[in-house]
Amino acid sequence: MSYRDFRLVDVVKQFHLQVNESIGLFEQTEPVTPSAHLLETLRFNLPLASTLGTEKARSELLIAPVLVEIKRVHRPDVSFFSGIELTVDPAVGLAGVCDFLLSLSPEQMYLRAPVITLVEAKSESLREGMGQCVAEMIAADRFNEAEGNVIPVVHGAVTTGTAWKFLRKRGAVIEIDLNEYALAQPERILGILLSMLPKTT
Repeated sequence: MSYRDFRLVDVVKQFHLQVNESIGLFEQTEPVTPSAHLLETLRFNLPLASTLGTEKARSELLIAPVLVEIKRVHRPDVSFFSGIELTVDPAVGLAGVCDFLLSLSPEQMYLRAPVITLVEAKSESLREGMGQCVAEMIAADRFNEAEGNVIPVVHGAVTTGTAWKFLRKRGAVIEIDLNEYALAQPERILGILLSMLPKTT
């Protein structure tokens, strides 16, 4: 069993979680103006990603540029990983490859705690990625704790590239924003992603 095998109902039951759903969990987050480079990249890539229609194409052409923008322009102190293995406890299914994650450390040669945000790519349904994303958030919590970098909140996102949904984990509580955020407003997505990254001291 791995992250991809979890449905939301399964992960909630197995790990004794409480789910709070709310509209506009991140609604008050300040938008962040995207760079001209990101806007041009998305303008060119969007038709191509839509035509190809695969999860891999959406990951490479739409999601990765948004996350790279975080590191390139706004937070060079974080590390960005794509397709990295995060195996924490295979016995309970906390094993497998994460599509994307951001860690609050500058190292790029290896993953170092604390892992702050995990982003799961899906070709169509945001709902089908929820269980997987929550399982990865639990694994990130355990990874951080094992590395002596306990943080109070781990964030997650599930995205098709054009639609984004955001989650937050505090202890055993999973908060899910019922709003979906469209890539047509990249300033909203960038603002939320940046709000998930606490400043380093």
